Amino acid sequence: MEVRFVFWYAVGMEMLLVFVFGLALGSFLNVVVCRLAEGASLVFDRSRCPQCAHTLAWYELVPLVSFVVQRARCRACGGRIAWQYPLVELATAFLFVFIYNFLPSYYHGWEMAYLFAVWSALLIIFLFDLKHYIIPNKVLYPLIAVVAAHMFFGGGFMAIPYALISALSAAGFFLALYLVSRGTWIGFGDVKFGIFMGLFLGFPLIVVAFFFSYLIGAIIGSALLVLHSKKLQSQIPFGPFLVVGTFIAYFYGSNIIQWYLNIF
Repeated sequence: MEVRFVFWYAVGMEMLLVFVFGLALGSFLNVVVCRLAEGASLVFDRSRCPQCAHTLAWYELVPLVSFVVQRARCRACGGRIAWQYPLVELATAFLFVFIYNFLPSYYHGWEMAYLFAVWSALLIIFLFDLKHYIIPNKVLYPLIAVVAAHMFFGGGFMAIPYALISALSAAGFFLALYLVSRGTWIGFGDVKFGIFMGLFLGFPLIVVAFFFSYLIGAIIGSALLVLHSKKLQSQIPFGPFLVVGTFIAYFYGSNIIQWYLNIF
């Protein structure tokens, strides 16, 4: 009984540390999204209130706590603090705990750090494309490089051809849509994102990601039309749907495929 208590206490403490780390990194991801949009430096520029340019002190930057204590308002001007900040922090924290629980304990090392890096980049892409209708190359290119390096050094020789074929097929499919529509259906950033998806997921998980990306995109797009939030000519960023599709395929794709095959 005592041994089990010690074990679960240690696991709980690890999960708490992962959660707190996720909150802190989520705060940094918010900074990245804002600085990318402004073209500001991540290293030399201080965090400021976007409304009054008040330079934030360290105690105004404590993830989640500062938002609650300050009642979602800037201490200097009283302006509203966007809900984006605590939501991204919480999303990152819960995502990291989810990854921690998803991986076997013997992967709680470099593999977990790799997935933390990949999904942090995907959260930035999700939020940036949602706000600015563009997938930032400054995030996407390093992400592709990291995934390619992981595939080459840790994925096994036999996985490389399948990943490359998946990457070329996904990018080729998106490129065809881009050329046929002259960029009105999807942006060129989605073409490059297809390279990442193929390398990261491989075949057949890439098919699952495509299916759910378009299914969720169609459902939300239809809902926005019904609610008159969007018109047929309006732009809807596709990057967030691709990120969600990638999430479903990576963590649940094998089970979905097995379920589908069992039907027949």
